Parts: sequence; C-alpha cells; structure tokens
Amino acid sequence: MKVVRLASDSVYSEPCVATIGFFDGVHRGHRYLVRQVMETARRLGVSSTVITFDRHPRQVVKTDYRPLLLSTFEEKMELLATTGVDRCVVLPFDKTMAALSAHDFMAEVLRDKLNVKGLVIGYDNRFGHNRSEGFDDYVVYGRELGIEVSCAKPFVLNGIHVSSSVIRSFLQEGEVAMASTCLGYDYRLFGTVVKGEHIGTKIGFPTANLQLENADKLVPAHGVYAAWARVGDCDCRWPAMLNIGSRPTFDGKTVTIEVHLLHFDADIYGDALSVTFVGKLRDEHRFRTVAELVNQLKKDAMAAEELLEKSRSKTHEKQIRE
Repeated sequence: MKVVRLASDSVYSEPCVATIGFFDGVHRGHRYLVRQVMETARRLGVSSTVITFDRHPRQVVKTDYRPLLLSTFEEKMELLATTGVDRCVVLPFDKTMAALSAHDFMAEVLRDKLNVKGLVIGYDNRFGHNRSEGFDDYVVYGRELGIEVSCAKPFVLNGIHVSSSVIRSFLQEGEVAMASTCLGYDYRLFGTVVKGEHIGTKIGFPTANLQLENADKLVPAHGVYAAWARVGDCDCRWPAMLNIGSRPTFDGKTVTIEVHLLHFDADIYGDALSVTFVGKLRDEHRFRTVAELVNQLKKDAMAAEELLEKSRSKTHEKQIRE
C-alpha cells in the first residue's frame, strides 16, 4: 500500500475509486467496505484508494473533544496496509477542510486533487460541513462532477451491523471477546511499565503498572481479564491476567491498569509492554479482607490460564477471513 500525505498543492493524475472515513480500528466492517472499493476499481480498470485523516475530525471542530480510539494512527496505517488496497491518502484535517460543504469537498479534493472516478460510501457515513448532507446528495453531486457514487453494503455479523461505535460499546461493557470478533483481531493496549505502590508484590501477585502510550486509546470496562502480554521487542508472549479499576479493597480512588504476568520473574520497569485481551474473568469488587482477595486472585490465575490455553489452539491476533 502506497501512503500519500496530501499537501495543499498536491494533484494526482492517476484515476481511482475511493472511499473516505476515519477507519478507527480497521474492523471487519471496514475491510468489507475496502473489498467493495477494490472490486469497483477492478471493474473500472483504475486503482483503489482509502482516504482518511491525520486526526479525528471532531478534535478540530470541537477542540476539547477526546476520542476513545480503537487504534492509534500508527496502528490504523498498519492495519490498512493489510487490506490489499493500492493507496491510502492521509488528509491534513484542519478548520479550512472542516468548513467545506460535501459538494465543495467532492469537487476540490476528490475530483481536482485525487482524480476520484468512483466513490464508495459506507452505509452510515456522512462527510462535509456539519455532516448535513446524505447519500442522495452525494449521488447528485457526483453526476455533476463526473464521480460515480455508490453505497457500500454493511457487514452484518449475527444480526449486528459491525461499526466502530458498536465495538466501543462492547469494550466499555467488558465484552472483549465480542469486540475481538467484530474487529477480526484481539484488542490491544500498549505503553510503558511504571512504578506503582507495590501492593501486588506484598500479597504475592506482583503487577506491572501500564501507562498507556496514547491516552486517547479506549480502555475496556473495569474488571479482571485474561490476556497475552509482550515485553519490549520480544516475540515471546506471556500468559497474564490484568485488572482495570480502582483497587477498591485498598484505596478505591486511583484507576490503574495492572498486569500480572504468570510464571514470569524479571524487573521490567521502564520497558514497553503490550497486552492483548482474550476474555473477561469477572467484575472488580471490594473484598472484606486481603486474604479473601488473595484467594480470589489464585482462582483468577487458574481461570486465566485455562482460557488462554483454549485460545492457544486458535490463531492469536486472528487473520481476517471475510
């Protein structure tokens, strides 16, 4: 996949069929859309293009908006590169672009700069100032501008129209397995191991406190999860259980992401750490005594190993089949 960052004076003469969107998570619905773009491009004998943005558009329109991202920009580009699309155009989204109407965006950017001959619109996608226009308007503008506009079919999984918002809802409810099914791969957080209060060490379950590299990455609901962990650049993955929450048995105030790597004994403070969610074990709750908590953690460790052993027989970070 060729990556193009569109500059103000950029003009590309090679005709293409394109789709446009933020593509957060590059989930199975996005991949289904991209395949439709590629099929239309083959029919017209031109190249296929995904058009996306260098930041979330709402961050420009509303400066205090904080997105809950399924993927960082770097992750998104890596995932798009696996779709087979010919080219990805990254638009520098700013206030000037945000002010363009859908018609002017199609004329000034899609037609004049990118030579788009076909535009495949996601079934629920809108663009242009205030997103006030819809698919029927795009079709009319396309006829005027020489752009064939078509509406993509949605990707439906077990009655669910897969979308980024649906996946966010699953994660916010702790349904990480359902989120992974819709994504087509297991959800991941990554960051750096920082020093904590050593509470886990004192009770026999030392944890790595994860400080996220990107604070806008969505953190799943509070609870205890089974996960695979990778330390630094090592290809080895370690079985782990992690707790997201406020440690109500102790202080109940500060929200942390604490990862206990099973059968692991090394000092990893300052190291990079990524965790890939496999399943939720239980909700977080307050125990009457530390002894009760320790007893439950032992059960959690056994449950995590059992769940991870089941997942080991499958492909970790699943390949997209659809």
